[in-house]
Amino acid sequence: MNKSWDSEYKKMWEERYKENEFVYGKEPNVFFEKWIQKLKPASILMPADGEGRNGVYAAKLGWEVTSFDLSEEGKLKTLELAKENHVSINYIVGDLDELQFEKESFDGMGLIYAHFAAEKKATLHKKLDQFIKPGGIIIFEAFGKKHLHFNEIDPKVGGPRDLDMLFSTAEIKFDFENYDILLLEEKEINLKEGKFHIGKGSVIRFVGRKKYNLN
Repeated sequence: MNKSWDSEYKKMWEERYKENEFVYGKEPNVFFEKWIQKLKPASILMPADGEGRNGVYAAKLGWEVTSFDLSEEGKLKTLELAKENHVSINYIVGDLDELQFEKESFDGMGLIYAHFAAEKKATLHKKLDQFIKPGGIIIFEAFGKKHLHFNEIDPKVGGPRDLDMLFSTAEIKFDFENYDILLLEEKEINLKEGKFHIGKGSVIRFVGRKKYNLN
């Protein structure tokens, strides 16, 4: 990703999250909500958590939440939402390339519409994987490659318009090869998340448990 693209991408999110309303709503993503409820609260990493709807929901369930995003405006909205819900969240702002934690620091990770530059997707997934403990769970939902068709029909459904920023089940299997697959599917769904995820789209859903290294 070149610096110019990086700067424009950050600017776009800062402007979007600067709006008074929560542009993706205050309610958690339906898929994340369903799966996080099944797990015993522990520590969870939430990359690209934006305005914090998912991180705050996890915190309400008793999780120790570390959220991350490139947007200062996203952090402000998250802290506002956390205060509204009487929970606290550790929210870090910065470049995901530079994110550093001790290896195997977290019991889980939520990757909800965490779309990255095409050439960095796999690298960033591998980096994030290092922070998850063996036995830890990843909950993932993002737009699949078939979604481009739905975006062209109705832009209100949202998502990247670059095919290579979208996901396939094969990519997820490769990026998270050291996980037992609890669920992996490509599915057409109807989104109703704020004003930027409205309508029919195609998503990749993945839940995986990190394998224990027996070597």
